Amino acid sequence: MQPLTILVVDDELAQRELLGGFLTKQGWSVALAAGGAEALAILRQTSVDLVLADYKMPEMNGIQLLMASQHLNPEVPVVLITAYGSIASAVEAMKAGAYDYLTKPIELEALVHLVHRVAERRQLLAEVRELRAQLRERVRFEGIIGESGQMQEVLSLVARVAPTPSTVLIRGESGTGKELIAKAIHYHSPRHDRPFLKVNISALPETLLESELFGHEKGAFTGATERRVGRFEAADGGTLFLDEIGDLPLGLQVKLLRVLQEREIERLGSHRPIAVDIRILAATHHDLERAVRERRFREDLYYRLNVFPIVLPPLRERREDLPLLIEFLLKKFATRLGKFIATVSREAMDVLLKYEYPGNVRELENLLERAIILARHDTIYSEDLPLHLRETPPEAKEAPETGHASLPEVLQAIERQMLLRALERHGGVQTRAAAELGISERVLRYKVHKHGLRAWLADGTPEPSESRSQGSHGRAATDGAAG
Repeated sequence: MQPLTILVVDDELAQRELLGGFLTKQGWSVALAAGGAEALAILRQTSVDLVLADYKMPEMNGIQLLMASQHLNPEVPVVLITAYGSIASAVEAMKAGAYDYLTKPIELEALVHLVHRVAERRQLLAEVRELRAQLRERVRFEGIIGESGQMQEVLSLVARVAPTPSTVLIRGESGTGKELIAKAIHYHSPRHDRPFLKVNISALPETLLESELFGHEKGAFTGATERRVGRFEAADGGTLFLDEIGDLPLGLQVKLLRVLQEREIERLGSHRPIAVDIRILAATHHDLERAVRERRFREDLYYRLNVFPIVLPPLRERREDLPLLIEFLLKKFATRLGKFIATVSREAMDVLLKYEYPGNVRELENLLERAIILARHDTIYSEDLPLHLRETPPEAKEAPETGHASLPEVLQAIERQMLLRALERHGGVQTRAAAELGISERVLRYKVHKHGLRAWLADGTPEPSESRSQGSHGRAATDGAAG
């Protein structure tokens, strides 16, 4: 720890040098000032940790210096010293914001104790600043863009489950942001200052996966030359995120079930149980209910994991979030790639709004990063986008494929297609689209919100030539993106 820098302010030279000399001998760095004006000049130019100022000085007294110092830097504590140790002056000093109050003659032991308290305070403030910076970075990284009703519901669920110890099962297609949701839950939980560890189940073979999760003892198997701590043990006190839990082999499903029930593990090659205090978050894009029926996933484990399910909608079902995501990702990748990109052209925005995004937000990220690399100007044009996006027919298919869908599902799909085509033909103008469909404008707005088509509206512009993408740039994005 760096030594404190103490500023001693006293109009009497002998008192100033006497106090400064004592503090220097204690190992602290000392600056001297003969009055308030000189003290403020030092405070403007030098980093000071403590001000010891005489209460009664000509031109600028201690209270005036205290108030001026607080204006420059309110975190610098000021201690006032006076020979007139009356209750009234002490109360005045403390009300003005003084850190403490000493009387002459100064008790040196009390002064040393006070400086040590200031040093502890400085250390605490530094730790608080560091933690706040880490939290801001985490929140920025974890932040999730989404003003659609579906994403607002997801964020509401995250806020309610995060403070609890409950197991959460996060479900959704690949690229929808399941890991971001898991991190948001952890960093808004009481375990936020403890480890957050992730294991991708599908990325490891079963033999390595068991050792990765549970650890092993030296000699447990060929090649086990030393003891290894597994992820369950390493995450003790924190959170373990099991991604792609649907790919967990049946043999390990039994062991995971025991961890969830008993809160203890055994390393490979050992029969000694080790207690672990962890929160399990799991994610999958698989149909776990079908896997249970086909006996590929244990039913008892499914119920242990599915305590609090969160389902992430695919990007094609929350298109009204697209302008926000595009705006945020443009800034993110343009900064990373060292290019200035101001906006997206109307034509390019139309292409991006119509695409289905089978890869969800992850695919959108890739498309925009590629477009920024190819862009020759400060605007993304349609020719900067991949050809398969530009060749997508502007209108949806004439009739949705029914497959095994129920009648209500087919009717909902047809309704969405009709809304989409009417909004396209009339440039997003609600009155004209509603008239064509034979419904009121109020009903149209309700159905547009229900089907996630708000991004196709022209924001009430009466002229059909106005682009539906025009209103998308006025919305503010949050500090992050799901994906």
